[in-house]
Amino acid sequence: MRLGSVTLLAALFGLIWGGVWMVLTSLLMMLVTGMIVVPTIGAAALSGLMIALCLIFLGTSSRGRAKLGILAALASIFLILISGFQPFSISLGEALITQVISLIIWSALVIGSLALCFAGYEAGSAKRYRIEVMLIRLFKGMGLLLFTVLVALPFYVMVMTSLKSQQSLLANPLDFSIDLSSGLSVLFRSYIELFTQFHFATFLMNSAIVSVVTVMVTLFFAIPGAYAVARLRFPGQLFLSRSILLIYMVPAIVLVIPLYAIFSQLGLRDSLIGLLVVYPATTIPVALYMLQGYFRGLPPELEEAGLMDGLSRWQVITKITMPLALPALASVSLYIFMIAWNEFLFAFMFLDDFQIFTLSRGVVSLNSSEVPRQHLMAGSVVATVPVLVIFLWFEKYLVSGLTAGSVKG
Repeated sequence: MRLGSVTLLAALFGLIWGGVWMVLTSLLMMLVTGMIVVPTIGAAALSGLMIALCLIFLGTSSRGRAKLGILAALASIFLILISGFQPFSISLGEALITQVISLIIWSALVIGSLALCFAGYEAGSAKRYRIEVMLIRLFKGMGLLLFTVLVALPFYVMVMTSLKSQQSLLANPLDFSIDLSSGLSVLFRSYIELFTQFHFATFLMNSAIVSVVTVMVTLFFAIPGAYAVARLRFPGQLFLSRSILLIYMVPAIVLVIPLYAIFSQLGLRDSLIGLLVVYPATTIPVALYMLQGYFRGLPPELEEAGLMDGLSRWQVITKITMPLALPALASVSLYIFMIAWNEFLFAFMFLDDFQIFTLSRGVVSLNSSEVPRQHLMAGSVVATVPVLVIFLWFEKYLVSGLTAGSVKG
């Protein structure tokens, strides 16, 4: 194979992936073990360069599991040698097993990343298209990796901190490892105290009630409203369909003060009913906008056939339109539920009695010097996990509903 732009580009990929994965592997090692490590980025980049050149010169047809395993072992040994037997800036004799496992993970990640970038590569090929494909794969991988780290790292730190004791947090704030030898009651002590001492069962119930009722009220008004905008003809229809989201041009903080004064006079300020007035008012516009696009994509002939068979307009909506729009209704319901579940500003301003706190308001009440940090993190986990599980469970409806409405509308 001749040395060319593709080979030089592959070498650059090796330098990048070797250094990036060393940083992330060191970070993972530090989070899991609590050890203070410093990544040897230069040595890892050179080792990644060696891996890239080996993969390039081996060729696509020569890559097998056995050869990749040998290459991973050689890369780890090479990294150990050029780092002075300190691949993580600590002596190799200290935590030997942990460092070996970390090196195996690093080499596997580097080889896997480079193999994906070089997939379909033919020796000697130096066409512009091949270079562009490799660059796109690199940028795609880096973007995906960055997004994953930004999402997973805070959640990992939050969960691990919630499982720590006050003494361990004070001894080493950077140690996010967990001790399973103390038993489950000690491990989940923060969660037990949340529900026994900080009324989090009440907060969960309040958030569930507010979120579910908000979804029901929003759909009750949004479904006929979206259907009217999508199907019926009336003066101002075009203006209404385009101005539905104008309410979102007004920041919520601007509305809080007048609403606070009005609700105080009406006796709605320190009650869940006040939230059940405000939340649907903010979610109905976005529900109208999402549903009207989906309703426009449904075949109007089905509704016309129902009207010819003697069905009323409301019966057409309930018996024909709504069953066909179940993916859109599911996605809108999930979106509204997440908005109501995570809303904080209005709950913080309107609620004073802890017996009616929503979950977001209850979590903020833990943010004080008198409450240990692990309880705050445990409260954040309790607030995050339910909506995360619901989102993952209904994710297929969310995607199908959003895409169908946007394309067909």
